[in-house]
Amino acid sequence: MKESAQKLSVTVFEAFDPSDEELIAGVLGGDDSRFEDLFLRHRVRVTRIATRFFNRSQIVEEVVQDVFAKAFFALDNYSKDRGPSFAAWISRIAINVCYDELRRARRRPGSKPGSVTHDEALYLFSRLADESGASAESDLISRDLAEKLLSRLGANDRLILTLLDGEEMPVAEIASTLGWGVSRVKVRAHRARAALRRILADFI
Repeated sequence: MKESAQKLSVTVFEAFDPSDEELIAGVLGGDDSRFEDLFLRHRVRVTRIATRFFNRSQIVEEVVQDVFAKAFFALDNYSKDRGPSFAAWISRIAINVCYDELRRARRRPGSKPGSVTHDEALYLFSRLADESGASAESDLISRDLAEKLLSRLGANDRLILTLLDGEEMPVAEIASTLGWGVSRVKVRAHRARAALRRILADFI
């Protein structure tokens, strides 16, 4: 009896928990408060993506705000029937916003990558040379040391390594997200890792 009541409670709760598509329909119908529900539902996902690219909380917050602003004004372009889920759609927007910010950051006056010590470089170089286990980039992507190194790469290289090793996105998904061909993603990934090794070699 108790189990049946619990199942009924879950069913009733789910019935009042609108899908992303229902929330979007509400926004497009003039109820802007429904977008706040979308924001609360997907904020963690977007923030996680932003923190893969940037370690300063102020930049992450600005990126998150920019992502949801762009999503709001482009909401009438979203259609589950024509493409991926809303979660995938807003993730794509987040990645593109991060990419744009990376390119802007490289052009800012006074922009300077963090310094890497000789010992740090030796450690990372040995890990990058070891291809028998998980990639060194994936181990380091969320650490300050990774930020120091990745900040020395061009926007395209940093984007690819972050998606491949930080987000662990398949090559085909990256290609679809960025509008690139699969071969281009693979070539760019190879070049990015080579560039990272060259950077490390400069400190050894």
